[in-house]
Amino acid sequence: MNIQLSDHFTYLKLVRFTLPTMVMMIFTSVYGIVDGIFVSNFVGSSAFASVNLIMPALMMPGSLGFLFGTGGSAIVAYTLGEGDRERANRYFSMLVYVEIAVGIGISALGLLCLSPIIRALGATERMVADCRIYGGVLLLGLTAFMLQNTFQSFFVAAEKPQLGLAFSLAAGFTNILFDFLLIYVCRMGVLGAALATVLSQMVGGLVPLLYFSRKNSSLLRLTRAKPEARPIVRTAVNGSSEMISNLSLSLVNMLYNLQLMRLAGAGGVSAYGIIMYSGFVFYGIFLGYSIGSAPLIAYHFGAQNLNELRSLLRKSLLLMFAAGLVMTALAELSAQWIAGIFVGYDADLLQLTIHALQLYSLSYLLSWFPVFVSAFFTALNNGLVSALISFVRTLVFESAMVLLLPVLWGLNGIWLAVVFAEALSLLLSLFFLLRCNRSYHYLR
Repeated sequence: MNIQLSDHFTYLKLVRFTLPTMVMMIFTSVYGIVDGIFVSNFVGSSAFASVNLIMPALMMPGSLGFLFGTGGSAIVAYTLGEGDRERANRYFSMLVYVEIAVGIGISALGLLCLSPIIRALGATERMVADCRIYGGVLLLGLTAFMLQNTFQSFFVAAEKPQLGLAFSLAAGFTNILFDFLLIYVCRMGVLGAALATVLSQMVGGLVPLLYFSRKNSSLLRLTRAKPEARPIVRTAVNGSSEMISNLSLSLVNMLYNLQLMRLAGAGGVSAYGIIMYSGFVFYGIFLGYSIGSAPLIAYHFGAQNLNELRSLLRKSLLLMFAAGLVMTALAELSAQWIAGIFVGYDADLLQLTIHALQLYSLSYLLSWFPVFVSAFFTALNNGLVSALISFVRTLVFESAMVLLLPVLWGLNGIWLAVVFAEALSLLLSLFFLLRCNRSYHYLR
């Protein structure tokens, strides 16, 4: 049975509607993990550390895809809720065209600045060449990567989350297949890993572009559109929270790497890279649900269905709380297995990674709340509050903890920094959720 944005959502229907987006986020993370596994086991620990060192810098421009996706889909879903499908398609088309132009420009600029960026990240002479190869290839595919992130949200707004999942699965299998062919069979090393990633991003970003450019059965289609300042600004404000969250996360990851190079060397960077790979899966549940439910919230807010809006908030908080408990338990129980997949060949690095994973995973008990609340305010077209939560959560709280806690507890302080940051973020998110109820009345 087809689920529509205008439906009343029970717990089961809410899970069914958001499940494709959650699976999409998880699977996207899984094929990233496969990339890391191939590099670590078949190219070497130095190459693995190099990829993890340059990756946060590459994710920064890619975060613009979340700005266009989450910010734009909230506006498009709101416009659909108002009953103006023609205008919704015009906004959708314009935002995609603007994003393509922005992506091409950033790719060119990034290629010009790549060498100074690599040096600033603290790469050793042994790591520079691999960083340059991996970074250069991924910058060439940046526009496709941005579109892939964007269409994850727009497929939900178009009432086609299952199709979004299908494209994500196709991209993932493409990456895994070419990892095997280019790294294991052809022995192309870091270059093979980069090419496999870009090919998968083309499947995830450019093929959906072709889908929306033709007549289709979804609510959205690319049409002729001229730049309009107001929806572009609203998209930038609305989506700034998700962009800032990903941008700040990249900056914080670079800060982690600088601290780890000082305290534990390349081994510490490798351990943190494994934490990030596994964290993408566990956070993927929270982020996937938040992205998947945001168009529902935006639609019912646009239609002024307050009872359904309140129901969605209440059910979402309960579902996310349960997910937080389950994700924490799974992360703790699987720490040894996850570490073994990546660095089972190095006993010392294996033990370091297991210990780091077990400490870091405690954050999943708390992180679901600020992730969802930030996305909730994006769906309400309140980009300011959403961006403030995201900015303070990562760039302020987590950066402060990464700098402060190692002074008190050494290396353990780095692994625990996120736990303390998420605790502070939970309190901040709760404050805004209660305070803004005066304007939106989503709580009785």
